[in-house]
Amino acid sequence: MSQHTNQSWGGRFSEPTDAFVEQFTASVNFDRRLYHHDIRGSIAHATMLARVGVLTLDERDAIIQGLSDVEREIEAGEFPWSVTLEDVHMNIEARLTEKIGITGKKLHTGRSRNDQVATDIRLYLRDEIDTIDAEIARLRRGLIELADAEAETIMPGFTHLQTAQPVTFGHHLLAWQEMVARDHERLRDCRKRVNVMPLGAAALAGTTYPIDRHVSAELLGFERPAENSLDAVSDRDFAIEFTAFASLLLMHLSRMSEELVLWTSAQFAFIDLPDRFCTGSSIMPQKKNPDVPELVRGKTGRVYGHLMSLLTLMKSQPLAYNKDNQEDKEPLFDALDTVKGCLRAFADMIPAIEAKADNMHEAARRGFSTATDLADYLVRKGVAFRDAHEIVGQSVAYGLEQGKDLSEMSLDELKRFSASIDDDVFAVLTLEGSVAARNHIGGTAPDQVRAAAQRARDALAALGEG
Repeated sequence: MSQHTNQSWGGRFSEPTDAFVEQFTASVNFDRRLYHHDIRGSIAHATMLARVGVLTLDERDAIIQGLSDVEREIEAGEFPWSVTLEDVHMNIEARLTEKIGITGKKLHTGRSRNDQVATDIRLYLRDEIDTIDAEIARLRRGLIELADAEAETIMPGFTHLQTAQPVTFGHHLLAWQEMVARDHERLRDCRKRVNVMPLGAAALAGTTYPIDRHVSAELLGFERPAENSLDAVSDRDFAIEFTAFASLLLMHLSRMSEELVLWTSAQFAFIDLPDRFCTGSSIMPQKKNPDVPELVRGKTGRVYGHLMSLLTLMKSQPLAYNKDNQEDKEPLFDALDTVKGCLRAFADMIPAIEAKADNMHEAARRGFSTATDLADYLVRKGVAFRDAHEIVGQSVAYGLEQGKDLSEMSLDELKRFSASIDDDVFAVLTLEGSVAARNHIGGTAPDQVRAAAQRARDALAALGEG
């Protein structure tokens, strides 16, 4: 073997790796973020090997102490990362061997970088999921509390971005909360499949050493070892599933962002965002731009791209491990970073939203938003719904001609369209009466909004996030 070939695998090679290939195939520049989890996995592996008699207790202790020293070097910024050593695993193992001698070379007994990296990624992703879980809970709490506070703030509800029926701002915020609550469920469900241990699968076929994978799984907090060695080293479903969750979450945040951008505009003027979440213009001094929601909206496509990248990466790989899988980390890492940033921004921003209640109320008053209430009123008077629909359509046409909302018409004007209309009609033509009338679970009545907010609080508390 040439003295310049990689010491971890160079025994059958007669010449060193081409300098460009060495750089091209190395992953240490991005996988070094796995160092803590790599060391944690190695400590568990050494502990297990000592328990089954493959390592002595002295060798185990030397390895654990050496790995702890290496971790301190990394965290102090004193670790000599080397592209020549390809990845985080070999960099740490090489430094361990420098520190404790030949015992360091025994650490890799009974494992491969294939099961090692798969274990590292799962450990890392599991911790990141727990961080994201807490941020989602914080966002949900912000939405719930703001919704409760705005349970009576009337605003127009839209379909096709046209005024449809009056709702309340609190009701609308709870719709957002429902979207994020589903994402929260998906994240927790995804974690179950992340929490399976590949370690012990070795390169692809397991190992002849008398390892105890249940010990390793218990030490690392995994639910169980992976059942099949081939699948264990080649599975990246968990990364794809997380990125699918991330795509759905960002889609929801993007929809919220679109509404926030619209609502802060002068044309809507429904809400105000604090200055700390906005920026100005270099040329137009009056501008206050909603950059946070705009940027979150933009980052959604970035996460979608990572999902497609991982799906495409895996779509035609034969079992078991292939070098292609080195390309799994950068999309996953960036998706994680993007999700955490977007959630933090939203969890900070949502509680600071200020509703412009008068503007919302005036917007709901325009556009005949109580037309459906009038139709329902006529049905309760014995008019068939299709006939009621026609009657209200005619009254709306009249209102457009006269520049009057339904609530502004006199009783005589309304009676022109149906003799069934009496003076009690005005109770249903008010915005307040309209939202209060939908007094059922999931409806817009302020009491229902407050009850829904309480149920959402209780659901969070049941998750341990209250």
